[in-house]
Amino acid sequence: MPLTTLDPNTALIVIDLQKGIVSGSFVHPIEDIIDRTRTLIRVFRANRLPVALVNVTGRPQGRTEQGPRSGISFSEGWSDLLPELDQQPNDIVVTKRSWGAFATTDLERELRARGVTQVVVTGVVTSGGVEATARQAYEQGFNVTLAVDGMTDIREAAHEYSIGNVFPRVGETGSTQEIIALLEKRRSAS
Repeated sequence: MPLTTLDPNTALIVIDLQKGIVSGSFVHPIEDIIDRTRTLIRVFRANRLPVALVNVTGRPQGRTEQGPRSGISFSEGWSDLLPELDQQPNDIVVTKRSWGAFATTDLERELRARGVTQVVVTGVVTSGGVEATARQAYEQGFNVTLAVDGMTDIREAAHEYSIGNVFPRVGETGSTQEIIALLEKRRSAS
C-alpha cells in the first residue's frame, strides 16, 4: 500500500545502527542509510515527535538449524549506537536480545506512555530486525510505515522479499522524502 498519512503522534524507530553491525557488508551503501536515517531523526525531533534508538546486545536463546552466526563477536563497543545518531536525553533507548524491538523490551510501554499510535521504522537489516520490529508493531496495534530507502540487508533477495511481500501486509511503505513531506504537510496544516 502506498504511503497515505501519518498519525498526529508518530514515532521513529531506528533499528541496530550500531558500531558492530554497520561495519558489515550490505547491499546498499551503509553511509546512505545512515544519512537518510539522520535526516528522519532531525525532522522527527524538529516536530517534537518521539525517536526510539534500538541496539542489540546478543542473540535470542534457542536452537536453530543455522546455529550462531559466525563472525559476530559481541565485544566491547559492538553494541554502541552510532555517534551520527546524536542520541538525545529525550530519546527512547532500547536494548534488545532478539530480532524485534518489542518482544523482550519495554518499547511498547514507552510508546504508549507518549500517546504514540504509529511508528516509522528504519535501520538494518531489512529481513531481520526491521521486519521483526514492523511485524511486532503491527501485532501490537500500531500503524506502521517503513522508510524503504532507509534500510538495507546483507542479501539483496531478502531485502527485496521483505519490501515486496512482507511490508505491504503489515503497513505502508515510502521513501524518506515522502515521509518528510507528510510530516511537513501535517505541520503546515496545524
